[in-house]
Amino acid sequence: MTTPVCTSASNGMTRPSPYPSFASYVRARQPVLLRTARSLTANPSDAEDLLQTALTKTYVAWERIEDHRALDGYVRRALLNTRTSQWRKRKVDEFVCDELPEPDPVGSADDPAERQALHDAMWRAIMKLPARQRAMVVLRYYEDLSEVQTAEVLGVSVGTVKSAVSRALGKLREDPELVLVR
Repeated sequence: MTTPVCTSASNGMTRPSPYPSFASYVRARQPVLLRTARSLTANPSDAEDLLQTALTKTYVAWERIEDHRALDGYVRRALLNTRTSQWRKRKVDEFVCDELPEPDPVGSADDPAERQALHDAMWRAIMKLPARQRAMVVLRYYEDLSEVQTAEVLGVSVGTVKSAVSRALGKLREDPELVLVR
């Protein structure tokens, strides 16, 4: 013998059900119930899954529910209980370790002192370059001229600018003061 889930408040009199079948109930009430599920979760997809789970529980108990006027309350309770169960089962992945996994903090680009130190180190490295390479690097990267414009200003070919800038950048990459910056 099954026990009724929801009983009628009337004295043994049964009223006709507003929903003759589970499918008709879902068709009629799904938008309202989905809004309730969305209020319980942050993600709309999770809300749809939550509602499906609650409706599955309601379907299983459909024959035991005597008062179908109380179906919304039954489904809302199923939504809330399901969401609470999901929240309780949630895993938190925290592990104790000897060393923190975060990398050591490196000087921030927003720090004016770090920016000035980098600027000074770059200029010292550029000043070590031969005069012609230094002129080409300054025109290309500080004055933001194209290779053609740099070649016109210095009176050399574009190929000369490309090869000289390439060699200058290679020297800058090997500079011991700038190695620590990378």
